[in-house]
Amino acid sequence: MIDLYYAPTPNGWKISIMLEELGLPYTVKPVNIRAGEQFSPEFLAISPNNRIPAIVDHAPADGGEPFSVFETGAILIYLAEKTGRFLPTDLRGRSTTIQWVMWQMAGLGPMLGQHGHFALYAAEKIPYAIERYRDEAARLYGVLDRQLGKTGAYVAGDYSIADIACFPWTMTHKAQGFTLDDYPNVKRWYAEVRARPQVQAGLAIGKFVKEPFDEESRKIMFGQRAKEVLGKK
Repeated sequence: MIDLYYAPTPNGWKISIMLEELGLPYTVKPVNIRAGEQFSPEFLAISPNNRIPAIVDHAPADGGEPFSVFETGAILIYLAEKTGRFLPTDLRGRSTTIQWVMWQMAGLGPMLGQHGHFALYAAEKIPYAIERYRDEAARLYGVLDRQLGKTGAYVAGDYSIADIACFPWTMTHKAQGFTLDDYPNVKRWYAEVRARPQVQAGLAIGKFVKEPFDEESRKIMFGQRAKEVLGKK
């Protein structure tokens, strides 16, 4: 029913976890982002931003032609509405859940991504950039910790697409030098979500091939060669 264009990254995990939670039949379409497959015309037709993941629903609710969706927040909302799960239908619950999905999309993911880039991957270590993004990442962990302390359960109350959006990015905490001991509510929530069988199944989908992360892969993944890969000068 669903084609999942995917690579095993925090953003990819959001959708593999969601599909496992829903129990929808899906086929994984691997996208080798180290080789630049995300810049192919075929993938561009599905994901105009050249980023994984994206889906194609071959059985959309309107009964029409296959429908493609890109951007993880949009995909999560689409799948939740398709199935009637993990997104409340009452005004306040729905809005609260979507607010936290947008928070993840605009804040937690991008800031952890930037900190990870400058702290772990950048060839040139720039102290200002590392400190700037680490401080913002720490602040956002604090925001999440306070919210989880307020609900005493999951991000928006009941388990929802807000948790599915946020959790994969917190999977990077050790690599990025954070300890969840500093965020006790996040630590409790992280353990509960991590233990879900569907989450474990979603995280197990695909692995990067054991190959060197060479300079060519670095250039493709981090944008230096985007114009060249897209055939522009």
